[in-house]
Amino acid sequence: MYIAVDDTDSREGMCTTFLATELIKEFEEYELLDYPRLVRLNPNVPWKTRGNGAVVLKLGKGVNKKNIIGKIEDDIFIYDGESIPNKKIVDILTRSEKVIKNWAELKDDRTDPGLIVSTKKTPKYLYEKTVKDIVTLEEVIDTLESKNIKYTGFGKKRGIIGAAAALAWEPDDHTYELITYREQWKWGTKRNIDKEQVKGLDKSLNSVFDSYDYDEDASVIDPNSPCPVLYGVRGDNPEELKKALEIINIEKPESWITFFTNQGTDEHIQPAEIKDVKPWISVKTQGKVTKEPRTIKGGHVLFDVSDSKGNSITAAAYEPTKSFRDIVNKLIVGDKVLLYGGIRKDPLTLNIEKMKVLHLNEKIVKIGNPVCPKCNTRMSSIGKNAGFRCKKCSTKSSEDDIETENVERELEEKWYETPVSARRHLSKPLKRMLKR
Repeated sequence: MYIAVDDTDSREGMCTTFLATELIKEFEEYELLDYPRLVRLNPNVPWKTRGNGAVVLKLGKGVNKKNIIGKIEDDIFIYDGESIPNKKIVDILTRSEKVIKNWAELKDDRTDPGLIVSTKKTPKYLYEKTVKDIVTLEEVIDTLESKNIKYTGFGKKRGIIGAAAALAWEPDDHTYELITYREQWKWGTKRNIDKEQVKGLDKSLNSVFDSYDYDEDASVIDPNSPCPVLYGVRGDNPEELKKALEIINIEKPESWITFFTNQGTDEHIQPAEIKDVKPWISVKTQGKVTKEPRTIKGGHVLFDVSDSKGNSITAAAYEPTKSFRDIVNKLIVGDKVLLYGGIRKDPLTLNIEKMKVLHLNEKIVKIGNPVCPKCNTRMSSIGKNAGFRCKKCSTKSSEDDIETENVERELEEKWYETPVSARRHLSKPLKRMLKR
């Protein structure tokens, strides 16, 4: 039996992953038959609350206890086992609704929870489309009803879309996140996380990624929102992640759970030619720099890229990407780049998540005006593109005779990525992308 939930949080609090722990407590007569799933969806949708993540639990009657994946009052295990029979669906739906009503941010008009209870998964295409594009609620409901899958929602019910998409996820790639939760009386208060401990965790646990931003000298495992989460550590090895509980130890968590996730996988990215990009999708596309970087109000750095057919788009390194803007500023006309990023609607702009420099153009700079072959002195410009003339003997020279030199580029033909603090949940870090 699967329980899928989405959109129970708001910008002011709660967290859908915490609601998953409350569902586990509610159904204590059952066991988990797999890791709880945390599935991130299209990060560009304009009506998302925070991280656009849905959760899925697989419950059943367990046998052959496997390993500890969390602690919520007692140790939480995953098991082999059998699913719950269909006749229990209505009971589980009703009890799950109660949990949502108790914990979701239903007073916020931007919070629109969705709930699905099913003995079967939803079609894979729902995930593929929802992580890469925009899906309508009507489309999802039609699919659920055609499959006789039970669902319900609150408010505008948009969370049904995420719940259905998360239930459809069949991973080609995956990671894990160990998430810890605070005692309720501490929610909204400052978290006591030691940066040096986070650095130690990041350096000692090989499979961990996106834990510390060395450019900004900041921990990124602890959220800024007043939600129940104390910290979350991401990595490829779920057993290694448990060591975080010993390393990060000033504020003790009340509970913790390990999620199986699509974070850090780039599953939101789709290949596209420049002519085919559209708002609210994420693409990888390439072209030549045709307009050099310029800094606009707010500290954002923009440049233009065109393909061989003359199609063009503006790419942006926004202010939150901090030092990444310095890298972008070193591009020149003629450089060839491969860009990954989300497409902003107005103005149509590619928000860069990472960039590979495919080819560096020569950077030739002027040293001085031509030297007169007769007088051995610098000649003077006659006018723009009009050439040069020697003031002493009136000898003329063309623009082609300007003295230049080839300047060594400060960039390399390689990958560059935004700092950890500015990175999206789904973005695959180079640590994972380039590992052998």
